[in-house]
Amino acid sequence: MQTGWTIRYEATNRGDNMKRQKIPGTAPDRHTAERIFFNGVIYTVDAAFSKGSVLACRNGEILYVGNDRKAAERVVSPHAERVNLEGKTVVPGLVEGHMHFLSEGQYLSEMDIFYKPKAEILHLVAQEAQRLGPGKWIIGRGWNHESWLENTWPTKEDLDAVAPDNPVALTRVDHHSLWGNSLALQAAGINRNTPDPQGGEILRGADGDPQGILIDTPMFMVREAIPPLSEAETLEAYRKAQQELFRYGITSIADAGQSVENFQTLSRAYRDGLLKIRVHGMLAGYSGQDVLYLEAGGKPVSGLYDERLSLRAFKAVCDGSLGSRSAWLLAAYADRPGHRGNSRYTDEELSAFVKRARLNGFQACLHGIGNAAVRQALNAIERVLAEYPLPDHRYRIEHFQIVEPEDRQRARRLGIIPTMQTIHATSDRQMAERRLSSETIAEAYAWRRWLDQGGIFANGSDAPMEVLNPFLGFHAAVTRQDCSGAPPGGWYPDQKLSRKEALQSYTIWAAYAEFTEHRKGSLERGKLADFTVLDKDIMTCPAAELKDTRALMTILGGEIVYRAAQW
Repeated sequence: MQTGWTIRYEATNRGDNMKRQKIPGTAPDRHTAERIFFNGVIYTVDAAFSKGSVLACRNGEILYVGNDRKAAERVVSPHAERVNLEGKTVVPGLVEGHMHFLSEGQYLSEMDIFYKPKAEILHLVAQEAQRLGPGKWIIGRGWNHESWLENTWPTKEDLDAVAPDNPVALTRVDHHSLWGNSLALQAAGINRNTPDPQGGEILRGADGDPQGILIDTPMFMVREAIPPLSEAETLEAYRKAQQELFRYGITSIADAGQSVENFQTLSRAYRDGLLKIRVHGMLAGYSGQDVLYLEAGGKPVSGLYDERLSLRAFKAVCDGSLGSRSAWLLAAYADRPGHRGNSRYTDEELSAFVKRARLNGFQACLHGIGNAAVRQALNAIERVLAEYPLPDHRYRIEHFQIVEPEDRQRARRLGIIPTMQTIHATSDRQMAERRLSSETIAEAYAWRRWLDQGGIFANGSDAPMEVLNPFLGFHAAVTRQDCSGAPPGGWYPDQKLSRKEALQSYTIWAAYAEFTEHRKGSLERGKLADFTVLDKDIMTCPAAELKDTRALMTILGGEIVYRAAQW
């Protein structure tokens, strides 16, 4: 691990007491421009869910929001820029509650195989092999065999036929399975004698030879064999991802799984003024990054570089995904009898992880998709908090996808903040109906049940596992339908959200889930001037049009960081 930290640390066990820090000479000053935005339909998402038409800001913060243009003019100078919103809708800057920042940037740079047919993927691999020449790794992500006509796992022989001289590693859309060819497996040291590691599976043919599909933990054996990105490549990936985020009106993200090296790279990028997006980072406990950070003297940090960068959470992955049949279930998969998925931790290991987070002042974020994984996560949290109480911990369960009723109630009692990606329900629907029994699926993707019990949750995309576009998730939340309008009336329509709830899940609730609701998530005097101008009113337009919403302008800290070419 590298040393020579460029930041100072201040540890505390209470996230809401974490002091925002600014290191003199290392971070760009706030954008000092004064602006008045007027003639808009502004949804503040404050406690009253009030509306306004005028917003004034200076030095990165909101000075006024309301309906009195003269009052707004009094708080700025005559030189302030006036921006006519032309009746467009304004919402708080969207907070992406769970995504993978670097992976999204890599996805934008790599071979695009997102939901493509198998034959097209193989054709692209062949072209890439010809372009790169022998020996170079071919990397891509986004395939989904559930969308293919044959609906079966691919094999290493499929890839060997089109790229015999290049190692090939193609990650499934859920990032819980990897499709590799013979050279990739060879580079990772995987053969017929390699045992299945804890929390994963090497799919094998009838003869016991690896088929080329690695589920969960054995994927890392291949990934460790791939040459790492250079600093310049990493920065370019972050830059591309930031550009995409701004294009969709997103001003803040929860980065679900950083390495220590990622955090150091981000720190240098913010110090040098190369990035602007606000990042709530989670160290990847599943690869030991939490331990590395602590061993180097790392502490929770928040509000670095003008409130752009924080690292105050540890993330553990308790199971896999439903698509890869590695989500850990209490009962066997309906389409694979006898198989219940993969547990990534023993009970003792997971409790030790949560305890490590608790004793060092970090938020614990536990990935749990299957109902067995969610139960294990709750058990670990309950055990640690019984020994070391912390009233306002805001521990999170990422995804919280398949949950038993009694565990949903226990999660509320424990004060858990789930992150639930509403887009997953509509993209998973047909696959989930094959994987789960009717009794189990009735308790899956159950957002309404959670809200009716008094809970809130952070929404997001899980990009690049799903398309980053938040308005697809907003549409899914309100309609329970995919972009084609299927199924009519919505899938389990009793679980729909109201538009108000959907907007809260992308703003103030997501901010609360990272202890920043006092600074962002709503448009109020004294808060950060982060907001988004939309081309339609998402609170009143026909529901079918929600998925087609576009951001016309994205403002972060009062600075216009994105503006659509045609507006």
